[in-house]
Amino acid sequence: MGSGLLYPMDIEPILAEALAGANISAADGVTLLQQRDPEALAAIRQTADALRLRQVGETVTYVVNRNINFTNICEQHCNFCAFRRDAEAEGSYWLDFAPILEKAAEAAAVGATEICMQGGLNPAAQIDGSSLRYYLKLAETIKGCYPSLHLHAFSPQEVQFIARQDGLSYRDVLLALRDGGVDSLPGTAAEVLDDAVRRVLCPEKINSATWLEIVGQAHNIGLPTTSTILSGHIETPVQQIAHLEKLRQLQRQSIEAGRKAAITEFIVLPFVGQEAPGPLRRRVGRDQPVLADALLLMAVARIYLGNWIVNHQPSWVKLGLAGATEALTWGCNDIGGTLMEEHITTMAGAQGGTCMTVDELRGAIASLNRPDRQRDTLYGLVPSSGTASGGAVLSGETTVSSTSTGNTAPARQSRSQSLIA
Repeated sequence: MGSGLLYPMDIEPILAEALAGANISAADGVTLLQQRDPEALAAIRQTADALRLRQVGETVTYVVNRNINFTNICEQHCNFCAFRRDAEAEGSYWLDFAPILEKAAEAAAVGATEICMQGGLNPAAQIDGSSLRYYLKLAETIKGCYPSLHLHAFSPQEVQFIARQDGLSYRDVLLALRDGGVDSLPGTAAEVLDDAVRRVLCPEKINSATWLEIVGQAHNIGLPTTSTILSGHIETPVQQIAHLEKLRQLQRQSIEAGRKAAITEFIVLPFVGQEAPGPLRRRVGRDQPVLADALLLMAVARIYLGNWIVNHQPSWVKLGLAGATEALTWGCNDIGGTLMEEHITTMAGAQGGTCMTVDELRGAIASLNRPDRQRDTLYGLVPSSGTASGGAVLSGETTVSSTSTGNTAPARQSRSQSLIA
């Protein structure tokens, strides 16, 4: 014990409490993240995997989607971002509505059920002097021609940008986006929900309270969201757990207040620094994520959040498909989407690629001898015809079956999924 490391006997009560169905404390979460002993790490992995099995079953899900980053012109200067450009800078771009529609058409042609759309904060992106009108035109461009495509679009940061540009409330912006065709919001721009960290990473971005406020308001009007953390840079285990605690509290409030929607999934996004601005890259001291650190965080996230947010996803773009596949044994139950293209992380130097085929995702899942199933954005089942069923839920009181293997796995319906069924 002279090394100061904590060993399995020290964490056994914490893991037993989690397996008994309790919400572990923030202090216990920090303790788990501080483990380095191989036996302790193995015990954490096993606990996370057991909770994953109990909460969502054996089936690994994936979504057929397309990612559209419509511009990289951005007024902000986040210290981790290699994507943004000034309007006149080399490499800047801003897609017109016609190529955006072409991308949606290509996605629909291959059976995609989702368009994920986000972009930089471009002050010139207005119609008749209104940012909101521009964003509504983006939504209309896709939904007007492909109404069955689920539009997963515009982060809390983009909502705040629209509200600030047009002098509107967050609620008014969210209502307009919802009524204009947006079906759910990506929970990006969260980075780390700790304002000391944000002052270093993204001093111009919204603060933690504003991110949480916008997501809560989205839930209140029936817009589901995802949730994320940008990990592996300057943040500490204490700050990581504080982030998870804020998400847990928000989800609990959304559910217990009877809001119409909630958080559908949690995604760990490890920092890629290869092309990031120099000061932060030098401070972090490496270019690619440390897989072991990401796996531990995903396991602890399952233990900490699983009672409230049951769907957990790694990022194959950031970790590579092999790393994302390994994460499926550390508490994750979803391998993400096909994407078809990706620019933000790739421009930062990620080596995971920009597109995955369904066969590649299913092959990765099959390597673990786990059944797979295509889902829609809200974790509804997608029948073999490629049309989302909407009402079916992947984890319910019945069983989840795999069309590829015929295996079944019992799974209880989660608090969050009962809201979006």
